[in-house]
Parts: sequence; structure tokens; C-alpha cells
Amino acid sequence: MRCFRPPSSKAEKAVVVEKRQVSQSQQVSRDVMRDGEAGAPQGAKYQLSRIMRPDDANIVGNVHGGIILKMIEEAGCIVGTRHCNTQNGDRCLAALVRVEKTEFLSPMFIGEVAHVTAEITYTSKHSLEVQVKVMAENILTGAKKLANKAALWYVPCSLQNVDKIMDVPPIKYASEEQEEQGRKRYEAQKMERLETKARIEEMVPPTPKPEDPPKEQHSVSFSQSSLIHLVGPSDCTLHNYVHGGVTMKLMDEVAGIVAARHCNTNIVTASVDAINFHRKIHKGCVVTVTGRLTFVSNKSMEIEVLVDASSLVEIDVDKYRAVSAFFTFISLDKDNKPLPVPPLKVNGEEEQRRFEEGKARYLQNKAKRLADKVPQQ
Repeated sequence: MRCFRPPSSKAEKAVVVEKRQVSQSQQVSRDVMRDGEAGAPQGAKYQLSRIMRPDDANIVGNVHGGIILKMIEEAGCIVGTRHCNTQNGDRCLAALVRVEKTEFLSPMFIGEVAHVTAEITYTSKHSLEVQVKVMAENILTGAKKLANKAALWYVPCSLQNVDKIMDVPPIKYASEEQEEQGRKRYEAQKMERLETKARIEEMVPPTPKPEDPPKEQHSVSFSQSSLIHLVGPSDCTLHNYVHGGVTMKLMDEVAGIVAARHCNTNIVTASVDAINFHRKIHKGCVVTVTGRLTFVSNKSMEIEVLVDASSLVEIDVDKYRAVSAFFTFISLDKDNKPLPVPPLKVNGEEEQRRFEEGKARYLQNKAKRLADKVPQQ
């Protein structure tokens, strides 16, 4: 029988602590390699958890959608980067290029714990799909709910040369059917990114200045808003370009301002259509994030958010479109129940065109939600 003798001196205690830390570090390293090794089975995962604080929420306690989007991107970047660095060659960092439609299924509140789980579900030669789920836990009652789920696409960029895209180690799939479904998702998002890229060059008209004549309430120009942000070191990756999560947080903030101006009530993010990252934003750039209403239904608002970037010091470099997406917000009363949304006043052919396109997206998404609720025969 082996007995444990507690260390009697500070030196002995320090040795015990050091050995324990080394053992834990070695175990973590083994776990990381096992989850991310080349040819690893589908299911390589990473989880992060954080309690929601007052500065994560609006004045009535609802956690901002941008905070959740930022956590989703962080988890996806970590699991993707770990997986891509299990092969020989240049070290690399997983860069976000697209976020599929994201549904905010349940509101999250101050004091709840967000558990974000990211799992690699498909790999192509130069990209990987990470599916993320966010669970909200009330640590006082133990109640849990699914708050959010999303699919993100990353490409591994070499740390030596940011323009060099690295190969992605393959994963093993549970079945050929899962691999085929992943391939279909890959082809669909690739096609949609190309289609979006063809129509994102339109520049947004400037936001009205305070001294301009007052705009008609509930019109597009009345609620249109912009945010200007200088990209600093804390916003950036090891490559010195902006984290995707930072950009998404700024986009959600602007969309929230637009929604609040339109209905003058408490508002929350309901969903986000695909977010496409067209070009990188480097440290030192000035980004202009602009949001404008494109469509309003009885209980929801679609807001187009566009991110333009320009160099602060290189005046010969033209402003360019970096990111684009459509956010959907809903209006809530004091009991977090949906409220009717004021109709949108549309002026001119261009606004009418965007309204009709928004209506088509709304009807398409509504039909998809109804189809998902129908039980399979």
C-alpha cells in the first residue's frame, strides 16, 4: 500500500505544483493533437464559456448579438487553427471568409453563462467548415437553452505570407452521406460568395449630417446610420488584420442603431443572413460600417450592413468593400414579447428595388422555416 506524504516545506510544495502543471500541460497537448490530427474523425471540438456581464448587454439586459457573434468566431478560429497546424510546413492561422445564416433562437441575459461549442464538419483542399452551437445556462437554476447556431467557413493563411493559402488536413467522416452533404454545402456557399462579390461594389450614400434638413420618420434615410472605427492592434490577428468577430460586432451595433431609430423600442437580433468577407482589413485602416433598412414586415426589420475600408496614411489607395451582410431585428416590449414594426416609407426606384429583393428573401426564409418544422415522412 502506497501512502501520500504531504510536502513539508515550501520548496517541496513548489516541486509538487510544478510537476502537476507539467502533467496537465502534457495532457492538454495530447488532447489537442488527438482532436486535430490529420485524418482525425469528424467531431474535433473546442468549447469556450463566459458569463455575460452588464457591458455585454443593452439597457434592458438582453445580450448584444454582436457579442455572441464574436464568441462564435473566436471558437471557430481556435478549432480551425489547431486543426490546420497538425501538419508539417508553415504555421498558419484560420481566417474567416464567410458565416452562413445565423439564427438567434433564444435571448441571452446578464448573468447567464454562454457555452460555445465549435466542431469541424467538412474540409476541402483549402477551406474548412466549422459548425457552432451556443447554449445559455442559468447558473442559479441550472436551466439551459439553445441560444444560437451557425456555420462558419475558414481558410488557413500562412504566418510567413498572409496571401499564401495552406492546404487543410482532411478529416474522416462517419459515413459517405455526411461527406456528400458537406460537399454540397461547400459548393453552395462557394457559388453564393461569387454571386455576392459581383454586386457589392455599390457605394452607400453618406449618412445625413445633423445640419441637413430633417428626414421623414420611418423612411430609409431617417434611420440610416454609420460608425467609423480606426483599426488598432487589439482588433487584429497575428497577421495584423482585423478579427472577423470584431467586424461582426461592429456590424451588429450599427444594425441595432438603425432598428432602434426606426421603431424607437427595445430591439434584438433575430438572425443574420450570410456574412461575406470579401477583402482583408489591415491594422491602421479606417472602417466605415453603414446600415440601412431594406425591408420591414409586420414584426421584423431587414437591415443591410456594409463595411468599407480605407488606409489612413496611404491616400492613393482607394476605399474598398470589405464585408457585407443582412441582419434581421425584431422589436420587443418590456416583457420581451414581439411588437408590431412601423411600416417602412420607400422613396425612389432604388429603395423600391431593395425593398422587393428584401421581401423575396423574407418569404424565402419564412418558407424554409416552415419546411424545417414539417416532420419528415
